[in-house]
Amino acid sequence: MTIRANILAMQGYAPGEQLNDPDVVKLNTNENPYPPSPRVFDAIREALTSNALRKYPQPLGDTFRRAAGRALNVDPDGILIGNGSDDILTILTRAFVPEGGLIASPTPSYILYKSLADIQGARFEAVPFAAKWELDVERWPRGAHLSFIPNPNSPSGTRVPLTHFVTLAQQLAPAPLVLDEAYADFADGHGLALVKHAPNLIVTRTLSKAYSLAGIRFGFAVARPEVVRELVKVKDSYNCDVLSLAAATAAIEDQDYFRDVRAKILATRERMRWALTDLGFEVTPSHANFLWCRRADRDVKPLYEVLKARKVLVRYMSYARGPDGAPEGAYTGLRITVGTDAEADKLLTELKAIL
Repeated sequence: MTIRANILAMQGYAPGEQLNDPDVVKLNTNENPYPPSPRVFDAIREALTSNALRKYPQPLGDTFRRAAGRALNVDPDGILIGNGSDDILTILTRAFVPEGGLIASPTPSYILYKSLADIQGARFEAVPFAAKWELDVERWPRGAHLSFIPNPNSPSGTRVPLTHFVTLAQQLAPAPLVLDEAYADFADGHGLALVKHAPNLIVTRTLSKAYSLAGIRFGFAVARPEVVRELVKVKDSYNCDVLSLAAATAAIEDQDYFRDVRAKILATRERMRWALTDLGFEVTPSHANFLWCRRADRDVKPLYEVLKARKVLVRYMSYARGPDGAPEGAYTGLRITVGTDAEADKLLTELKAIL
């Protein structure tokens, strides 16, 4: 059989390690260390004991859209549901980027964006962050058919001021600008309201992080209703199943539980940041549920390997270059998820022993 040449040539996206060992402290893929809202379990039980499983789910997820609209103060008709936010990013790529077109995103950043360009047979341009992880709007390619900007960014956890996106959206119009807010629930602000001011701006969200539903796979986009009506033509008819819709709706309705879990993670994040700094790491102040940790005096890959042997799993990441002003050569570090206080203590104890 003949596989398309661009698929044969691409490297493909490599997800973080998933080890089926209950003794492993897993701090590598930014999962929430706390369980979902109790309402989620009630909603799933109700779906399992009703006739829901023998019927198709709501194609557009109308019940979820109404709940999210109330919780986030957005127009429900401007919400597009997806099987995780990666599904949303795929739908956007298919809808907006022609074969041979151009996708742009900053670097260092989420490496899936390049994989989406490769699958589509499109070109990809990585725009280096300016010094201190700032976004240089003037360097952005004006010919891009689609631009992805994660905010907060991974792996750095840094955040670009929202005013930059309004300016860039205006410069790129009518081409779409996607504000990937997978980690925005842990930041002090978000860009959902910007959709009203920039018709070509699309905001993507996930329930994998702040709402503890990584195993359910649910994400969504917020855009102008007229844009969502066109994107619906591209998505799979039933891209979210009955259980994921029930879980997502229950989770986003329980904002009190969300705020409680968020506060715990932010408190542990700051404690981890200062403890890791005391151990000699350069730790970037984070607006996400992870910390980007580097060392000038040693290669951090052996630290990752020894931690793994001691059943503490973090993410080793390496990029061809860092933001402007970073040392020449590969830009590497450890991206460490914020866990529970007990998980943080285990990480810090092992690091002290290794160092």
